[in-house]
Amino acid sequence: MQSKATTPKHYIDELPENRKEPFLKLRRQILDNLPKGIEETIGYGMLAYVIPHHVYPNGYHCNPKLPLPFMNLASQKNFIAVYSMALYAKKDLMDWFTNAYAKRCKYKLDMGKSCIRFKKMNDIPFDLIGELTTKISAKEWIEIYETTTNKK
Repeated sequence: MQSKATTPKHYIDELPENRKEPFLKLRRQILDNLPKGIEETIGYGMLAYVIPHHVYPNGYHCNPKLPLPFMNLASQKNFIAVYSMALYAKKDLMDWFTNAYAKRCKYKLDMGKSCIRFKKMNDIPFDLIGELTTKISAKEWIEIYETTTNKK
């Protein structure tokens, strides 16, 4: 479910009441732990945490006019999702995350390539998402991104 919001505030104002509290707690964890050089904006109809052009002028290879994606946060129809591109690109980070998740949560991890889906609002590991946010600096993400995209 893609939002037409143009600002993070507008996006949050559109959230259903039963999603606001957990969504805002996730957002706070991300913002409190966001590496230097990464900014919050709107991208792909959700909250986007990106490396802006003044830090990484090349932008996103799919569309260089867009900043380099780092992480996204979205309220979808049946769940809240955190999208972490680094999980997909760095196997040891994925291994750390899946192990840490299993230790902290009673429900099975529901995950796609970079999408972590939370259907049970009372079982969101807020602190784990905050910790995940700190695991890669903007500089390291750019290096991983450039190495990964140059192989294709």
